[in-house]
Amino acid sequence: MTQATVQALQGLRDLSMVKWYIIPLLAIVFYIYTKEIKEARKTGDWDAVFAGLTIFGVDFFNETWNGWVMYLTQRSAVWTTPGDTALRTMVGWNIEIMFMFTLLGIIFYHTLSGKDMKIFGIPEKWFWAVVYAAFCVFVECLLNIGGHLVWEYEYWNLSFKGVWLIFLFGYFHFFVFAIIVMGLSTVKKKIIAVSSIYAVPVIMNIVALGILGWNY
Repeated sequence: MTQATVQALQGLRDLSMVKWYIIPLLAIVFYIYTKEIKEARKTGDWDAVFAGLTIFGVDFFNETWNGWVMYLTQRSAVWTTPGDTALRTMVGWNIEIMFMFTLLGIIFYHTLSGKDMKIFGIPEKWFWAVVYAAFCVFVECLLNIGGHLVWEYEYWNLSFKGVWLIFLFGYFHFFVFAIIVMGLSTVKKKIIAVSSIYAVPVIMNIVALGILGWNY
């Protein structure tokens, strides 16, 4: 295993690592979702909540298959987060990243005007999906340069090809799923879609972590 992988496995899901700043961050996330749910009850528009849950769910899947890569190769995940954290949840995931992704979908939702408008000839939802995905890639590159987010494989790096892969399979599809879910015609369909998104990584983790005893 790479040095970054060994470091990322240290303290994995160790509650003794928890730092107090998790509490106010958790309160902020709860406050935002509570506000969105309260507003949704008034308006009947639950898309902000669904967008938030969708993007977090897709990220949960991303981090799960990334953990599978680490275990199956016994070398490294595609990305690892070996640095300091208040709680390391998987080799490439920590509590700070999780809090951020719980809010990203809500941020995306509130960026949209709610009207059928275009920006530079592109439907605004797709325009902002590209912009946010590109910004996320930019931030990830900075984290990699700073050594906080470690990439191991040649197809996932700072090269032109690597950055495009990170854009497409690291972030852009998050917003694609959010757009698809928000575009469904009924709340029931949206609930089914979001539940399905979560079901995949939940089952993968039950099988791998719970039944097979893997560690990632």
